[in-house]
Amino acid sequence: MLERYSRQMLLAEVGEAGQEKLLAASVAVIGCGALGTVVASSLVRAGVGRVKIVDRDYIELNNLQRQILFDEEDIARGLPKAIAAAEKLRRVNSQVEIEPLVADVNPGNVEEIIGQVDLVLDGTDNFETRFLVNDACVKHGLPWVYGAVIATYGMTMAIVPHRTPCFRCFVAEMPPPGSTPTCDTVGVLGPAVNIVASLEVSEGLKLLMGREDELHGRLIYVDAWAGTLERLALEKKDGFCPACDLGRFEFLEARQGSYLTSLCGREAVQVNVRGEAKVSFPDLAERLSPVGQVSFNDYMLRLRVDSYELTVFPDGRTIIKGTTDEALAKTLYAKYIGS
Repeated sequence: MLERYSRQMLLAEVGEAGQEKLLAASVAVIGCGALGTVVASSLVRAGVGRVKIVDRDYIELNNLQRQILFDEEDIARGLPKAIAAAEKLRRVNSQVEIEPLVADVNPGNVEEIIGQVDLVLDGTDNFETRFLVNDACVKHGLPWVYGAVIATYGMTMAIVPHRTPCFRCFVAEMPPPGSTPTCDTVGVLGPAVNIVASLEVSEGLKLLMGREDELHGRLIYVDAWAGTLERLALEKKDGFCPACDLGRFEFLEARQGSYLTSLCGREAVQVNVRGEAKVSFPDLAERLSPVGQVSFNDYMLRLRVDSYELTVFPDGRTIIKGTTDEALAKTLYAKYIGS
């Protein structure tokens, strides 16, 4: 059984003992898009014993540029990302137990999803889910590795609760809706995804093999186009973090973030944003103008893209017309509004 990992086991950093630890380990990959497909593939090929793949979305043609586990046949079959990824990876390594879960990660299920795993790896595309995962992992003392990519650059960092800064230590609050770029508004370079995902998995393998002392202990920032890599030290200010210092899990307890409401008889879903938010319509319109038809006034911004219409209000509340599928509405919100 170990023969397939022989080249990996030749590494002094791994060896047979390290490989045995990987085979006994269990990991949850939250999100199976650009980062998540590379992460899941790397874990399965490395021989991590159980890989849980969680994603709420389905495959679109524009995904194929960077989401390495999918192909045109998957689109024709109408497969969810988690299912298509699991099918591919089972053909890569039949020794690994692969558990696909087609689900939206939310305060009601995140603790069950991360239960009985040793590590969580980030393949998400929005701040809200990252804050939620951070809350759950800090609460349960579970390590996770943050990763994000946009345009030509990205970053990653291993988070070990109460030993390293957590996500809320360096991103204190969720950015206002519409204030951050997304892949659907500014694009993303495939090689940048592969680099960040590979760094993310490298940190994850260290954690699974008990080599925590060899973690970078920094936020790694890389720009694939510029060919630069930086390691940024993050100083933790004890007593200031709501999550790891004060034990306030506001996203897990659904006091922050968004929630959905289906609008009866309108084929629409409303995304409601908890807390205070203020959307800059001119800035958001500028970002969305390459995506679809945008118009706005003092009271609302409207985006028409494909068969959907998104109406954004100053407090971030958004009505997504053209679907009654709440998971799809959340995906569209993350794509275009970006939080």
